Amino acid sequence: MRILVIEDNRDILANVLDYLQLKGFSVDCAQDGLSGLHLASSGHYDLIVLDIMLPGIDGYQVCKRLREDGRSEVPILMLTARDALDDRLKGLNAGADDYLIKPFALSELVARIEAILRRSRGSRKRQLQVADLSYDLDTLHVSRAGQALKLNPLGLKLLAILMQRSPAVVRREALEEALWGDDCPDSDSLRSHIHQLRQVLDKPFPRPLLHTIHGVGYRLAESTDAV
Repeated sequence: MRILVIEDNRDILANVLDYLQLKGFSVDCAQDGLSGLHLASSGHYDLIVLDIMLPGIDGYQVCKRLREDGRSEVPILMLTARDALDDRLKGLNAGADDYLIKPFALSELVARIEAILRRSRGSRKRQLQVADLSYDLDTLHVSRAGQALKLNPLGLKLLAILMQRSPAVVRREALEEALWGDDCPDSDSLRSHIHQLRQVLDKPFPRPLLHTIHGVGYRLAESTDAV
């Protein structure tokens, strides 16, 4: 499981980072709102631990932008020293899934993370849809315009990432990390798999869905103008 921690207090961040890694989570971190928003928007995470009081933009705005602008459904656990009801409601209304008051025990943080992940796995949409392209995550059945499409396991993983983030652009680096971690075969590997995916998704159909954003990454959408 991959977690993003956005927290500006270095001591808290170091403690949370060490404890989560000890519990077997893969963790990235950011110390301000804008950096956190960039990582959350460009990477693939199973959960975000988000402090409210951040330099740049605060946690409420990070959460709101992810939900409304990025259309992200990644679970968010908010951290804050504010324990007033209005503050908790504001966080939940911004799109947070849970709220943890500082100071907190690291064991409680992990328990809440695991509970959120269990709930999100149970409620997460298992059917992805972009235009006339459908992907059933349970059966691994992919079809476009009612026609079944055959993809290899890596192609299925690549397609799932692009469909989950559609119509946003997914950066090359984010795709390479999601597919291979730190062991990306070579600089042309992603391009080769994108080409294979495009041959299956687009070549037999009149309208392309997979678009290259030169110098940035790739987008799966009905047109290159999609945002």
